[in-house]
Amino acid sequence: MAIPTSYLTSVKNIESIFAAIKAAKAPDRFSQRYLSELGFKSTSDRLVIPVLKSLGFLQDNGAPTKRYYEFLDQTQSSRVLAEAVESAYSDLFQLNRKAYDLSKSEVHSKFKTLTEGKVGDSVLEKMAMTFKKLCTLADWQAQAPRPPEKTLIEGTGAEGLKEEISPEFGELSASRLPQRVYTIQIHLPESRDPAVYDALFRSLKEHLLR
Repeated sequence: MAIPTSYLTSVKNIESIFAAIKAAKAPDRFSQRYLSELGFKSTSDRLVIPVLKSLGFLQDNGAPTKRYYEFLDQTQSSRVLAEAVESAYSDLFQLNRKAYDLSKSEVHSKFKTLTEGKVGDSVLEKMAMTFKKLCTLADWQAQAPRPPEKTLIEGTGAEGLKEEISPEFGELSASRLPQRVYTIQIHLPESRDPAVYDALFRSLKEHLLR
C-alpha cells in the first residue's frame, strides 16, 4: 500500500510550518525541539514530523534529505512539494492521475479502498484532510523540462527531433532536417526525330518533376 498512514489532526498551521522551514537553515536533525524553535510547540504540530518523513523530506532519523534541500529553494518549493505528494501517494495517483482535484469525500473513499478497510473512518478522514491540504500548497501545473521527442521524419526514413518552435522564430529550417540527394542519369537514344526527345522529356516531367 503506497499511501502514508501518517496524518495531521489539524491543518491550520501546516502552511506556516512549511513557510518557517523555507525561511530557516536546515537542521542536522528535524526533531520536536527544532520544531519548537520554529515556534510550533503544540502536540498536534508534532505530527508534521512523520508526515515530512512520508513525503521524503526527512530520513527515519530526522536528517533532511535532498528533497528537503530542494524545497528550501522558494522558486521551486511548490513544485517539489507536488512531486513529493505524488510520490508518497503513488497508489492514489495510479487510480486517478489528477487525484489532487478529488474532493475530500472522494479521497476518503479511495483511501478506504486502498487500505482494504483496515483503517477506521475517523483516521481516514484525517488522512484525507491532510492529503487535501498538502495538495493546496503544491503547484500541479509546473513541469520539469522534457527532452525533445524522437520521431520519424516522413519521407526520409531517418530519425530526427520533434521540436516546438515559437511563432516568432518561424518554421524549423529545412537545412536542419536530414537531406537525401538523388542523382538520375539518362542515356538518350540516337535519333534524328525531335518527337522522340519530346516524348521522353514529357514522360520525365510527368513522373519525376511532380
